[in-house]
Amino acid sequence: MGKGFSLFAARTAPARPALALFAGAVGFLAAGSASAADAPQIDSGDTAWMLVSTALVLLMTIPGLALFYAGMVRKKNVLATVMQSFAICSIITLVWMIAGYSMTFSTGTPFIGGLSKAFLYTIGDHISKGADIGFTLGADSSNATVMTIPESVFMSFQMTFAIIAPALIAGAYAERMKFSAMCVFSVLWSLLVYAPIAHWVWSPIGWLLNLGTLDFAGGTVVHINAGVAGLVCALVLGRRRGLGTDDMAPYNLTYAVIGASLLWVGWFGFNAGSAVGANGRAGMALATTQIAAAAAGVSWMVAEWLRSGKPTVLGIISGAVGGLVAITPAAGFVLPGGALIIGLATGVICYWSATTLKHAFNYDDSLDAFGVHGVGGIVGALLTGLLAYGPLSATDANPGGSSGSLHQLLVQTEAVGVTIVWCGVMTFIILKVVDVVIGLRVSTEQEQEGLDVALHGERIS
Repeated sequence: MGKGFSLFAARTAPARPALALFAGAVGFLAAGSASAADAPQIDSGDTAWMLVSTALVLLMTIPGLALFYAGMVRKKNVLATVMQSFAICSIITLVWMIAGYSMTFSTGTPFIGGLSKAFLYTIGDHISKGADIGFTLGADSSNATVMTIPESVFMSFQMTFAIIAPALIAGAYAERMKFSAMCVFSVLWSLLVYAPIAHWVWSPIGWLLNLGTLDFAGGTVVHINAGVAGLVCALVLGRRRGLGTDDMAPYNLTYAVIGASLLWVGWFGFNAGSAVGANGRAGMALATTQIAAAAAGVSWMVAEWLRSGKPTVLGIISGAVGGLVAITPAAGFVLPGGALIIGLATGVICYWSATTLKHAFNYDDSLDAFGVHGVGGIVGALLTGLLAYGPLSATDANPGGSSGSLHQLLVQTEAVGVTIVWCGVMTFIILKVVDVVIGLRVSTEQEQEGLDVALHGERIS
C-alpha cells in the first residue's frame, strides 16, 4: 500500500459500468457468479474475527449508545432517546444497502464513489457453490488489495460505522428535535456528509488518503464528522427550554454506565476490527484502545476531582469514551506509550471542552457530542501525526511505514480542517432545508410535556 494506507483504509471495491438505481434494484436478485478459480482465498480466522467485530460495533449503537444517551436525559425523554438510536440503526442499514456503500467504496472519483454497487448489486458476483469466494478492494486502482474476507462481511462491518456516526449526533440535539426531522436529517447527512468524507479518507483513490492522511478506524470519518455536525445542530436548534433554571439532572446514570461499558467493549471491534483480519496489528490496536480509554478516564476524573472536589460517575465514563474516540485514528499506528499520551491528554482536554468551552460560548450540546467526539477526534487525529510508529504500517511498497513527523502533523491538520469545513457547511444546509420543509424543533408544549408522550405516545411508569 502507499503512504498512510492501512489495511482498513484500503476500502473500495472494483468498479463496474455505471448502473442506474432502478436497474440495480431489479438486477441484484440475478447477479452472476464469478469464477472460483480466479477469486481470492477466504481465510477462516480473519473472517471469524470480522464477523465478531461487526457484531461488536453494532453493539456500540444498540444497546450501547442508546443506553449511554438515555441515562443522561430527563425521565420524560428516555424512550425518545432510545428510539433515536434504534431508528437510526434501522434507517441507515437501508440507506447503506441502497446507496451508501456504493458511494463510499466503489471507485468513482477522488471525491465520491459511484452507483455501480447500488443495492449491493455486485455482491452476487462473489458467490460460488453456495458461498462467498472473496474479492479484491480497488481492483481497478493502483492500491488494489486482495481481501481474505467475503465482501458481504466487509460491507456489513462498514455498515456498522455508517450507523453509529449519525446516531452520535443525536447527543447534541437531544430532547428537542422532531422525530420526523431526525429521520430525514439522518438520511441526508449519511449520503451527503458521511459517504463523501469516508470516500476521501478510505477509498484507494480518495484524495485525503493520497495526501497521506492517517485514520485507522474513523477518528476523522466518524468522530470529528459527527462531533462537528452535533455542534452545528446545537447552534441551529438553540438551547433547551429551561436550561439554567429547570432541573436537567440525568434520569438514571446507571443506564449511562451500562451504555459506556458496552461502548468500551464494542470499541475493540471498532478499532481492532479495522485491521480487517486476525493479525498482529489487530492485537496492537486492541492494546492501545484499552490503554487510551483507561488513561482518559483517569485523567478526566483527576481533573474534575481537583477542580470541583469530587470525582463523578458521569465524569469518568465520559473521559473513557473520550479516550476511545481519540485512539480511534491512531489505534493501528501507535505503540502503547503513544496510546498512554493520547489518553491522558484527551481526558483533560475533553473535560475542558465539555465544561469551560461550552459554557464560555453558551451553546447547548446536550450530551457533549461535540465536546467528547468532536474534540476527542481532533486531538487523536493530530497526535497520530506526531506519535505514529512507522513499522506498524510498513508494507512492501512503503517499507518505512508512516512515522510521526511535522510533515505528518500538517497532513493531519489539513484533513481535520477540510472535514470540519465540509461537515459544518453541509450539515447547516441540510438542517435549514429540513426546517423549511417539515420543521426541526418540537413545540414548546411538546418539549415541556416530554418527547416520550408527545412524539411516541409512551411513557416510563
